[in-house]
Amino acid sequence: MVEDEREFESMLEDLETQSIIAFDTEADSFFNYREKVCLIQVTVEDRDYIVDPLADFDLSPLGEVFEDPKRRIVFHDGEYDILILKRDYGFEFSGLFDTRVAAAAIGESSPGLASVLKKYFEVELDKTLQRSNWSQRPLDPKQISYARLDTRYLIPLMATFEEELERQKRVDIVQGEFLRLEAIEPVDRSFKPDEFVRLKGVRDLSPIERQALRELFILRDCLAEELNRPPFKVMSNQVLINIAKALPTNSRSLINVPMFSSRMVRKMGDRILDAIDEAVHRGPLEKLPQLPPKDGSLSLDDFQYELHERLRNWRKERAESENLDSSLVMNRHVLMRVAVARPQSLDEFRSVEGFLEWQAQLFGEELVDLAKKFERDAAAGNLTTAKNKRSRR
Repeated sequence: MVEDEREFESMLEDLETQSIIAFDTEADSFFNYREKVCLIQVTVEDRDYIVDPLADFDLSPLGEVFEDPKRRIVFHDGEYDILILKRDYGFEFSGLFDTRVAAAAIGESSPGLASVLKKYFEVELDKTLQRSNWSQRPLDPKQISYARLDTRYLIPLMATFEEELERQKRVDIVQGEFLRLEAIEPVDRSFKPDEFVRLKGVRDLSPIERQALRELFILRDCLAEELNRPPFKVMSNQVLINIAKALPTNSRSLINVPMFSSRMVRKMGDRILDAIDEAVHRGPLEKLPQLPPKDGSLSLDDFQYELHERLRNWRKERAESENLDSSLVMNRHVLMRVAVARPQSLDEFRSVEGFLEWQAQLFGEELVDLAKKFERDAAAGNLTTAKNKRSRR
């Protein structure tokens, strides 16, 4: 356990001599309003360290370890870990190897850590601890044991997967994804009131009920921040919908709302009624705000949207034929850039940011054929399928 500066410095001295280091993190998104890194697990050779970022010492020297291109930094499904470490500490990364990416690339149908540990090492993870409260102190022995196993086998797992990647000639595939992971940057996660339109059932509400839902959505976030709890632990999405439909005017009508308990009425009833009053004052919300889909496709024009749909279909078929995860055939961000650029030659495909040379060699000819056929159909006005799909979104 690394819980003070002396122990941290001792660990760093060990890491300085290592060329391969495995890492993982644990955060507290299920227990606090703003998630934070609560543990950093580290494994080298036969030694495991569990670093406590909540203890009072400076973690910035770890940045030199992560950035050193002479080292291999091993994660399993590390995108979230990398993003949260970049966000909280400003770390940058080099020399990444992600064992989940490698597992997917060699054709493992279940590339999650629990599955691969069971298959390759006959080790079973206690899944009941996946959503443990990692911000609580002291940690109990079961939490420590679980956290330790997250990195204990990653280095031998990497060695096994490297051999198989070489055998299947898929090293270039994973290397492109590793470089993408090194370059990713945290996105803005600040609260946005109009995100209420993503809640299931919002389109079935009347205009005044929609306005009520928006005010309730804002209130829930305020309460969550005040209580330092995740919003879903303050009120579920379904409770927000139920209140919006009921439009309660007093505590008596509020207590009759399905899934809304008398305890909740006592704790937040007055503020909920104030939110309903605010919605009535603002008046019916006749038109829902339009948010871009999470894949960004709303920003595409009809031609780009049609190409994006065809590329997605091609990617799905290619993933099945190559026994690859779709994201490894072509990352969704690259797929979007191709749709925007509308390349018609292999050189133009190569000029798209993130389009890799192995993709050009393996898929280039068929992608050029797809692009040329699309341009012929576009010239002939044969884009109705995508237009119809888009109109239903």
